[in-house]
Amino acid sequence: MPSSVFVARNGDIFVGDGHGGNTNARIVKFSKDGKFIKTWGHHGSGPAEFDQPHDISIGGSQGHVFVADRSNSRVQVFDQDGNFIVAWKQFGRPSAVFVAKDDTFYVSDSQSNSKVNPGYTRGITIGSAKDGSLRAFIPDPDLDQADATRISGASGIVADTKGAIYAADVGPHKLRKYILK
Repeated sequence: MPSSVFVARNGDIFVGDGHGGNTNARIVKFSKDGKFIKTWGHHGSGPAEFDQPHDISIGGSQGHVFVADRSNSRVQVFDQDGNFIVAWKQFGRPSAVFVAKDDTFYVSDSQSNSKVNPGYTRGITIGSAKDGSLRAFIPDPDLDQADATRISGASGIVADTKGAIYAADVGPHKLRKYILK
């Protein structure tokens, strides 16, 4: 089952295929007119392997493909031909990713708690799309560690050109807007 779709600046379409137990666990690329170009990845935990590719974003100064490889607790970075560049594990259990034109990288973690991905906290991490360095963290406002089985937090994320962050929270069914000072 597809979990996300992203259209690149040139019109190519990228689909994350592998949500909800789907064994495809891959990225599929189509031309802007819908013709199949290629696919990469399969189920696993190595480079260019996925376990629930939950979201995709393409952008920044290098036009890389960023994949929220949620069940592997990492973001994987590729060029637009599917060549693996790097995997970053400092963003918790990523549910959504967004890359701004200025290389600011936003990653939401809607699942981490004391039982799922211990040591990480649900929320939004802001960093650099160039090197994965971390800049800021916004904790999930509904964080309730007493109920460690509950999923909350952003499952979708985007930022505007003025720096406002918009998060679609799956658990509480809310759209939140954050402005960093």
